[in-house]
Parts: sequence; structure tokens; C-alpha cells
Amino acid sequence: MVGILLVTHNGLGDSLVDCVKHVLGSVPNNLKVLSVLADEDTQLKLRQGQELIKQLDNGSGVLILADVFGATPSNIGRQLCHAERVVGVAGVNLPMLLRVICQPAITLPALAKLAVDGGRDCIVYMNSDL
Repeated sequence: MVGILLVTHNGLGDSLVDCVKHVLGSVPNNLKVLSVLADEDTQLKLRQGQELIKQLDNGSGVLILADVFGATPSNIGRQLCHAERVVGVAGVNLPMLLRVICQPAITLPALAKLAVDGGRDCIVYMNSDL
């Protein structure tokens, strides 16, 4: 099973995990969060992320889901992607996260594609007349 690491600003990752728990009734063991606060040492966060990847990677790899591309969390995530069997996707949202969590048996490349497609496909107009 591919590990999933959320790398996000402040408590966003923890909030997404709370939503996963609400929807699914529990938090999968293959999901962890690296929260990045404004005044934190990015090198320390990078080392913490490397440790979380070691915990999450059972041989199938790790999918990193970051929030805003180009911001500090995604920059840390991009550095973490230099490790073997790690793929990153920016722009995490709840539909994206739920889709990848509900597909525990697919490969890392397929899961990354599912994340991108799921995040994009679930952005829709709520008004039927638009």
C-alpha cells in the first residue's frame, strides 16, 4: 500500500485528516501529516519529512500531497520527492485525498494520476445554470 504524506501550511493537513475520519470512520495507517508553520526551520521540517517517508514506505512508495505549489510546504515536498519511490502532487483538496485513500491497491504512479484527476474533476459549479 502506498503511503500518503500531507505537507501543508499550519493545521490544514490535520483538518483534512479530521475530515477523512468523519467520512470514513477512521484514519488509515498509511496517512501522515507534516505541518509547516511560518516561523519553523525548513531544514528541520525536511528532516522530519524524511523520517515520515521512512515510516510510510513499505516498499510501494509514498505520495506527497502538498497545498499551494511554490509555497514553503510544497518546496519542502519537492525536496522530499528526490527520494526513491516518492511522487508529489500540489493543490491537495478533500476530494483528491478521499480518492487516493479509497484506492489502497494501486501503484504509486496510478495513485498520483488519480490524485490530480480527482482534485480537478471535483471542482464544479454548484449552480446548474452556469
